[in-house]
Parts: sequence; C-alpha cells; structure tokens
Amino acid sequence: MTAPFATSGALDALDGIRHGFFGRAGGVSAGDYASLNCGPGSADDPDAVTENRARAMTALGLPAEALYTARQVHGTDAIVLDARGAPPRRGDALATADPGIALGILTADCAPVLFADPEARIVAAAHAGWRGAFDGVLGAAVSAMEALGAERARIVAAVGPCIGQASYEVGPEFRDRFEREDEDNARWFTRPRPPERPRFDLEGYVGARLAELGVARFTVAGADTCAEEERYFSYRRARVRGEAGYGRALSAIALAE
Repeated sequence: MTAPFATSGALDALDGIRHGFFGRAGGVSAGDYASLNCGPGSADDPDAVTENRARAMTALGLPAEALYTARQVHGTDAIVLDARGAPPRRGDALATADPGIALGILTADCAPVLFADPEARIVAAAHAGWRGAFDGVLGAAVSAMEALGAERARIVAAVGPCIGQASYEVGPEFRDRFEREDEDNARWFTRPRPPERPRFDLEGYVGARLAELGVARFTVAGADTCAEEERYFSYRRARVRGEAGYGRALSAIALAE
C-alpha cells in the first residue's frame, strides 16, 4: 500500500525529478500520530514510522532505503549527500547530485521547500520555519546546490504546505524582530487592534526570500496545516489542544536514475 501525495506543477514539468508533499493520509500510525507520521523523533511506535516512510518511498517509486532525513534544529546548516550516504546528523537543508537519494524534510507547520536545477541535475530540500527562513536556510540550500554545479537562475523551487497566516498568531516582539531587520517585512504581518495579536504570513515570507535569492521560479501550496486537520499534522494545533504528541509530514525530492 502506498500513500497519497501532492506535487508542484513547476517541478512536475521537469524531466527526471521525483517529488512529493505527503500529508497525514495513507499510514499506519494511530492516535495523535494518525496516520502517515514520518518523524522518527516523535514518540510514535518506531515500527509504524518505518512503515510510513517506506510507504512514502513506494509512492515515489523508490526503495525505503533511498530516504534521507536529518535531525532538524531550525538552523541553517546544509548537508551535501552522495551515493555513499552519510550517518544521520543535524541540518536543515540537504542537497545532492546523485540519483536515487531522496532528500526528505519533516514538518508540522513549518514550510518544506524543494529545489531542482534540471540542467545540472541537482536537487535540494530545506526546512523553513520562521527562524530558519529569517536566518538564511534557503540561501544555504541554494549555495549547497551551487557548490555542486547548479546555477540559481535555473533553479525551480516549490514551497509545500505550511501554517497559514490566519492560524499563525504571534506576539508584537516577534513582529518587531522582523521589522528591525527590514522595515518592508511589515507586509507579512496583520495590523490588528488590541487586544488582538499580529498574524504572520510564513508562506509569503518564504516566497519573498526565494525571490530575493534569484531562483528562476517557484510555486507555493496555499494550504494551512493548522486549520486543515484532516489533511495535515500541526504542532500549533496540538499545543493549543494540549495533545501529547503530533505527527510529522514528509516532503521529498529525488533525481530519477
């Protein structure tokens, strides 16, 4: 049995690229993790997580062992992988020029971003929460691709499902941090009247950072992982409800062999 997934039209148009944004459907996990939880760092049954990850790879036409995910820490470190593989380590961006390696990003409200340079045949993936996007994880992913021979003017990117602005309530100090860095960042926040709080447009901000990097083109999913409970896992939704755990969705990209 495989798992359903969404794709980006921009990446679909490229030859030799396999990719998918998986939601919560199609897995075997139960309870707070139902059903396609692909996060080994969760408190879910490890056997269920292993099966879920294998189902995702089967859906992409790849063996289970093709999938590589790092220990994400909301940082900007990029890991370059080759066919020899590498032991799991910390990092929030992955890049490879080797076919058959599926670069995986795990999210539960943060934005997964998949990249491809079809001419150089180089792919990358990044975990872009607000902190990573603010600190430069997208640039780290692009730089890792360039080190392998990619050119940013050829890179196509896709921003996957993440928390929507309507669900992303933040404090004024959060907004102030962005506006101190660049006054133009005010556009990514609502301006509510007290006692309401600002709401942050993560997807819009990530898209703007990609545009600043000069990638050829990109798409955005336009979803809201927090609001769409049947389709997506959400850290924020779990916290608001006081749930013990939450699943992690997988987004993956690979070069076809």
